[in-house]
Amino acid sequence: MTAQGGDLGVGDVRGIGVDAVDVGRFRRVLERRPGIVDRLFTDDERAYAERGRDRGPRLAVRFAAKEAVLKALGVGVGAAGFRDVEVVRADNGRPGLVLSGRAAQLSDGRGVRRWHLSLTHTDTVAVATVVAEGSGNQGGGPTP
Repeated sequence: MTAQGGDLGVGDVRGIGVDAVDVGRFRRVLERRPGIVDRLFTDDERAYAERGRDRGPRLAVRFAAKEAVLKALGVGVGAAGFRDVEVVRADNGRPGLVLSGRAAQLSDGRGVRRWHLSLTHTDTVAVATVVAEGSGNQGGGPTP
């Protein structure tokens, strides 16, 4: 399992991913297919989203983060399960990532040692940006 979040260090960038989700459209998907929540999100992610007045933006931004991680890894949807990428929160509220299963294998294979995550959302749009950081010339990415 790969867990990350932390200060920018001196590592090499292994990948960058950005994803935006239309919150209204995402809400409609959740209404039409309620079972999808269990397939996309971990128990802790669902519990966190349910604590808010509107789970839509919280789930949408977590979905954006999962897609951004896959983009940073240079793979498409389906290369790893969405539940293999979990958005977590530190005690101070800072978002972080925990990768498991196939996502962790892909991350390790690219030499990723740390993930940086930024999340933002409004009632209409959710955006996540991730940076995958490695160290030295490990894994599957070129170094400058």
